[in-house]
Amino acid sequence: MRVALLCCAAAAEALTANSGGADWRYFAAGGVSAAISHGYTTPLDVIKTRMQTNPELYKGDVFFALKEIIDEEGFDFLLQGLVPTCLGYGLEGALKFGCYELCKPLFGELTPSPFANAILASCVAGGVAALVLCPPEDVRIRMVSDPDYADNAVDGFKKRIKEDGPLASFAAAPAMTAKQVPYTMGKQVSFDYFCTIAHGFLVAVCSAEVLERVDGLTPVLAALPAAVLACVLSHPGDAVLTQFFKEGPQPGGVAGTLQKIRKEGALFRGLKARLLHVIGIIWVQLVIYDYVKQWLGLPATGH
Repeated sequence: MRVALLCCAAAAEALTANSGGADWRYFAAGGVSAAISHGYTTPLDVIKTRMQTNPELYKGDVFFALKEIIDEEGFDFLLQGLVPTCLGYGLEGALKFGCYELCKPLFGELTPSPFANAILASCVAGGVAALVLCPPEDVRIRMVSDPDYADNAVDGFKKRIKEDGPLASFAAAPAMTAKQVPYTMGKQVSFDYFCTIAHGFLVAVCSAEVLERVDGLTPVLAALPAAVLACVLSHPGDAVLTQFFKEGPQPGGVAGTLQKIRKEGALFRGLKARLLHVIGIIWVQLVIYDYVKQWLGLPATGH
């Protein structure tokens, strides 16, 4: 019980201890980790997007969808959208992690609650990420939903601009924000707290010699619950975003699209595939982020 209380007390001060700041290394670590983690999970994202845009074809079964996609489109279709994914999410990751760390000290005393201040910082970071991701996600989802949309990412961007102009993708900003803000809140804030809890637990139960050997596992332990939480919180927004890129804006904007999806019973359609996808992304991403920023000379999260 004493150990649990010490860990909880440490978690309550986690975001004060991890104060962040205006340092390019947060942006660099975020960009590297996001590009790698989103890039290697592209096949899972292809399956998830196809299940959301063509639910009647795949019977809600991830492995059936995988087999059908390979049979119909070929194995290489599983890498459809890889380039816009890496470019878009590399930039998005740099700005999301960097802006979150930048805003933490700025919002540090905005309210009496460090947790509330961290949530506000994550909302700003999620909003920035939403704007950055609109063009690449627009093209990626169109390429996955319609194999004939474009031969490659460059052609996809050109076609999108030619069809509706260079700002057309930003019409999805409200839908993208509905996904990215809960996603960022669930990922960034919980990772700070879970790292502090894991580190505090190890400090409480391990000798200094053992702690030195096992403390490197802290981000590995903390990233898994953070990934699950981020996925569940953001899945309704992800469904709204996919619907928007498939059929355009619905009457009533984001709220109207969300209501339409809810009535169809599709609010959590594709969640199983997305859990695999998002956990595969975020678990790896957060671990890479923490190790890269330490390699660059920044303190480990939770310390």
